[in-house]
Amino acid sequence: MRLTPSLVALTLTVSPLAAVAGLVTPDAVVAHYADIAAAAYDDSVTTAQALQQAVAALVAQPSEATLGAARSAWTAARVPYQQTEAFRFGNPIVDDWEGRVNAWPLDEGLIDYVAEGTPSAEDNELAQLNVIANPDLKIGADTLDAATITPDTIRALHEAGGIEANVASGYHAIEFLLWGQDLNGTGPGAGNRPHTDYARGADCTGGNCDRRAQYLTAATDLLVADLQEMAANWAPGGAAREAVTENPQAGLNAMLTGMGSLSYGEQAGERMKLGLMLNDPEEEHDCFSDQTHLSHYYDGLGIRNVYLGSYARPDGSTVEGPSLSALVAARDPAVDQALRADLDATMAALGKLRDTAEGGMAYDQMLAPGNDAGNAAITAGIDALVAQTRNIERAVAVLGLDKIAFEGSDSLDNPDAVFQ
Repeated sequence: MRLTPSLVALTLTVSPLAAVAGLVTPDAVVAHYADIAAAAYDDSVTTAQALQQAVAALVAQPSEATLGAARSAWTAARVPYQQTEAFRFGNPIVDDWEGRVNAWPLDEGLIDYVAEGTPSAEDNELAQLNVIANPDLKIGADTLDAATITPDTIRALHEAGGIEANVASGYHAIEFLLWGQDLNGTGPGAGNRPHTDYARGADCTGGNCDRRAQYLTAATDLLVADLQEMAANWAPGGAAREAVTENPQAGLNAMLTGMGSLSYGEQAGERMKLGLMLNDPEEEHDCFSDQTHLSHYYDGLGIRNVYLGSYARPDGSTVEGPSLSALVAARDPAVDQALRADLDATMAALGKLRDTAEGGMAYDQMLAPGNDAGNAAITAGIDALVAQTRNIERAVAVLGLDKIAFEGSDSLDNPDAVFQ
């Protein structure tokens, strides 16, 4: 069921005074947090279904226009999904599931043809398996019948051999199938897969176009099903909703854990600092489409959504209600003001990063050694994310919650280890 703003919005703006008066309670805040999650995952389903339709059109009639439309649908589908990443880390149901839909980086040779010399994860014997070219697959001692590529085939392949780089499903597998490899390094240009990779008969490029179409269709169908599963978990009566609402203090802990871990170890560290230290475009989140700047922006926005209790939906409506901000402000207005200012500063830095990329300097170009302006744009985002994490920690203390161990990253905590 698609949630509407009238079902989830409890109030528009809640003042600290109202919180003191008891109108904003931990129970109300965590219930509204679940409402935002439900709305964001519902929007992720809806936009993935639009992608599903665009993929069907591409497969039915491959052309530059249908390929472009499918790429645009993929980009639109990422907007609500990336904002849900703030629900990870503090919610085991989400964190255990997330790898099925957003795992990266991937050894793309598992799925399809790649350029000679493409690097892979160490000791990954399946890095060049090329499922699309091979209907009979040998995985260790087992043989997998892939004569027809279905969602079940992809599920069986995902993280095959226990190797995380064997990503067979999710947004990034679909991204690779729509864009192909980005072979430009830190130079300009994204992946440039031709629409003829889905053509029939003599017009087919890349070989096995019918199987490539099967894989793309199955992967998109699987993405929709996985997102529907998570949307149900946050709907009334769902397991994720009940986990945060049955104990409001634990729910607050989940909210702040998700904010701090995404802000610090995951985004500032693994997704930004690590790639900058290595000057490596293979470490960028959306490396095939060159849209990493958008993922970073919407990840940051998702963190702010959780704190402010507000989520802007793709249809133009807004879900608003009792917020963490109001609870913190009732205890210590200075901490609330500082954290709100930090969240605004982060969005300004990520907005500048986004605008720089949209203006012609792609994220992988920013990673290049000697690109002082690009490096500085990434560093500004990292610094802002790290700074806001300190005030997230202060908010934890203000609310009297147990100290939270946020996700870390060697790139931030032990930089020398990155080069060992």
